[in-house]
Amino acid sequence: MSYAWFPGCRIPFHLPGYGRQSLAVLSTLGVHPVEMEFNCCGYPVRHQSLFASVLSAARAMAVAARAGHDILTPCKCCFGHLRFAQAALSERPDLRTAVTDALRPEGLRHDPDLTVTHLLPVLAREVGLAAVTKAVIRPLPGVRAAAHYGCHALRPSPVTRFDDPLSPTIFEDLLRTMGCVPVSWTLRLECCGQPLAGKNDRLAMALARSKYASAMEAGAQVLVTACTYCQMQLGAQALSCDLPMPGMGGAARPRPQPPMPVTAVSGLLGAAMGLWPLEDRLVPPPGTASVS
Repeated sequence: MSYAWFPGCRIPFHLPGYGRQSLAVLSTLGVHPVEMEFNCCGYPVRHQSLFASVLSAARAMAVAARAGHDILTPCKCCFGHLRFAQAALSERPDLRTAVTDALRPEGLRHDPDLTVTHLLPVLAREVGLAAVTKAVIRPLPGVRAAAHYGCHALRPSPVTRFDDPLSPTIFEDLLRTMGCVPVSWTLRLECCGQPLAGKNDRLAMALARSKYASAMEAGAQVLVTACTYCQMQLGAQALSCDLPMPGMGGAARPRPQPPMPVTAVSGLLGAAMGLWPLEDRLVPPPGTASVS
């Protein structure tokens, strides 16, 4: 199976490892992401200009459609906005006409039948949990993992059609293929706070801090994300938990490791598949039973 690979704007600069690891995992599992040159999905300007945001999404989707590919993205903000744009174009004839006119000079056209999907459903449903389990050669039995879903994949559910918005299971099912023990935690479906970054940084970090604390209180050893924005936000919160303090003579102490790492799902899965080493703190103890 092949898809047009839509990494979004943030991965190439802020999280290139998430992009490389996702591509490696997908390729190993028989999925062929086709790297193409895309513009922004349009999400960052949605509240400034609906037309500009939908046009940006429509152009990206039209580029993929012209190449004969559906879209696969590892970013839930991109996923959510592309699906939002599809719904807006379907429901608003005036918007569809304006976007069609704007795309015409490039020879592009909106394809209502194009599919936009995310990394998690491709792994869990297209590749399949059985195939992922078979690919796991270094399982992580007993590792307690908190799955962070992110807002844009779950809501509005009639648009995203990702999973049950009140009781999703797709992420936990995928963690189990690695041998992990998914933990139940109070704030697993709440916002990470990233949409407020740059507008109200204090509130944005307070939301991230509360999520991080909730996962720790549930006994998680690792917080797992599947979204570029969420990984950046929660990863920053992990690093801020233990800031280096001035030492004797004005020298700074080495930054300690955060009490609970925040890891993108492809990094954890790739390690379980033997594609790269696992962080030492998450290595299962000798003699621990393997995943079946």
